[in-house]
Amino acid sequence: MPRILAIDYGTRRVGIAVTDPDQLIATGLTTIHAKDVFTFLEEYFKKEAVECIVVGEPKRLNNEATQATPHTEQFVKQLAKKFPGMKIERVDERFTSKMAFQAMIDGGLKKKDRQNKKLIDQVSATIILQSYMESKKGI
Repeated sequence: MPRILAIDYGTRRVGIAVTDPDQLIATGLTTIHAKDVFTFLEEYFKKEAVECIVVGEPKRLNNEATQATPHTEQFVKQLAKKFPGMKIERVDERFTSKMAFQAMIDGGLKKKDRQNKKLIDQVSATIILQSYMESKKGI
């Protein structure tokens, strides 16, 4: 079974998470520089079968767009153009950074490690992916 890949897009860093081949577990994969994201994805897709890309959708508490929304929308358009035929889903990413930070605390990471923004982006992508998987299962 192909994997599902999730992206927490930012103009500087992009957190990436993937499922296992059975689509049971979401795991953080990496955080890369935004300029390298398409090269990374091309290489990853050569090695692994992926059926869907899930992209976090930035929103305010009142469900309105944020300053990051236009950047994310442009990224999704480029993604669709670069990988035609690839299913692309959007998932509300409100609170994922806070949830990622809390998960890092709960996991016992030291303060210095919790300040690693790359790790926060990767954990955020994992939360986005887990949220998507749960929504598909009706949890």
